[in-house]
Amino acid sequence: MGKYLEKAKELRNDPGKHYNCAQAILCAFAPDSGLTEEQSCGVGANFGNGMKMAATCGAVTGGLMVLGMFGVEDKETIGSFLRTVRGNHNGCLNCGDLLRMNKEAGGERKPHCDGMVYECTELVEKILEERK
Repeated sequence: MGKYLEKAKELRNDPGKHYNCAQAILCAFAPDSGLTEEQSCGVGANFGNGMKMAATCGAVTGGLMVLGMFGVEDKETIGSFLRTVRGNHNGCLNCGDLLRMNKEAGGERKPHCDGMVYECTELVEKILEERK
């Protein structure tokens, strides 16, 4: 398990504070990005719950923000990241649709959202590792 994934898991399971999906990813990478955890939480505050309107999943937007913070913005890499997530979730990136499909399959919300955070964190970590 990579250090970022370990940190994301720690944050998502912190009983003292709720980190939305975007915040958990941003804060996991904060120490190496030049942002404080407080700054990262502020940046990600409005991206949880699909930008607070069931749109693009917060784990996806958090992953995209981290990639940008580390200078990864080429169309090929970003497209690959998005295609991978879509491919793992029946072509879907929207929070509302992902949650609906999860519920229809008998899943619970928190484990589903945690899984999205962990998946996107691992993908970002892999991309950054490949660029070293």
